[in-house]
Amino acid sequence: MLFRTEIEIPKADFEIQPAEQMLFVGSCFADNLGRRFVENRFCATVNPFGVMYNPASILHTVEKSLEVQPRVAVFTLGTNHVYILKETGEIVDNCQKRPQRLFEERELSVEECAGYLQKAVDLLKAEKVIITVSPIRYAKYGYHGSQLSKATLQLAADKLVKTNPGVVSYFPAYEIMNDELRDYRFYQEDMLHPSQQAVEYIWEKFRAAYFGKAAEQFLEDWRPIREAFGHKPFHPESEEHQKFIARTEEKKRQFEEKYHLL
Repeated sequence: MLFRTEIEIPKADFEIQPAEQMLFVGSCFADNLGRRFVENRFCATVNPFGVMYNPASILHTVEKSLEVQPRVAVFTLGTNHVYILKETGEIVDNCQKRPQRLFEERELSVEECAGYLQKAVDLLKAEKVIITVSPIRYAKYGYHGSQLSKATLQLAADKLVKTNPGVVSYFPAYEIMNDELRDYRFYQEDMLHPSQQAVEYIWEKFRAAYFGKAAEQFLEDWRPIREAFGHKPFHPESEEHQKFIARTEEKKRQFEEKYHLL
C-alpha cells in the first residue's frame, strides 16, 4: 500500500560529469540547487548577476555570461510576471526599491516565455540545458494567480523541450514538492519555501536522474575532505590540529590533481 505519490523521473540521456562546467540561472531555488554543486567542487557558476525570477531576466543573465561557456546549464523559472520601466519600456531584472509608480507589471504569455528561453538556449550553446519550475508559490498573486503563473511556465518549458530534442530536458522540482512532498513538515515557517530536508530530497532526485557512477564517485571522494574542513576543534591552535589541517590540505591537493582542478 502506498501512502504518498511518488514522482517517477526517467534517467536522463546524458550524465553530469565530475567537476562539470555548469551555469545555474533563475529563482532562489536555482541558488539552493546550485549551492549543492559549488559545495561539492563542481565548476558551477550560480546566478552571477543575482536571482532572476522570469524568463526575460534569465535571458539577460545569459547575454552577460557568454564567457562562462558551460557544458550544462540549469534554468529555474520562478514567475511569468515582469516589471517594465515606464520611462524606457524595458523589462528590469530588479526594481532596486524604486517607487512602484515607475513600473508597469505584466504577465508574459506562454509564447513570450518560450521565446526568451529559446534565445537563451541559442546564445549559450550549452550541450545540455535542464529546465525546471521553482516549487515556491507566490502568495502575493493569490494562490490561483500563482498556479496560473506556474502553469504558464510549465507550458513554456514543455514547448522548449519539444523544440530542442536531445538538448533541453525537464526536471520536475515543482511536481516533487507539490505532489510528492505535500505535507507542511516539508516547508519552512512561512509555509511557502521548501525546508532544508525538502531541498535535500530534491537534490537526491536530481542526482538520481543526472549523475552516473563517475559523478557519484567524485562526490564520495570529496565528502570526507569537505567534512574535515567543516570540523570545529576545541583547540584550533594545538599542534595536533595543525597536523590535521596539513593532512587535509594534502588530501585536497591530491583530489584536485586527480580531477584536474589545479
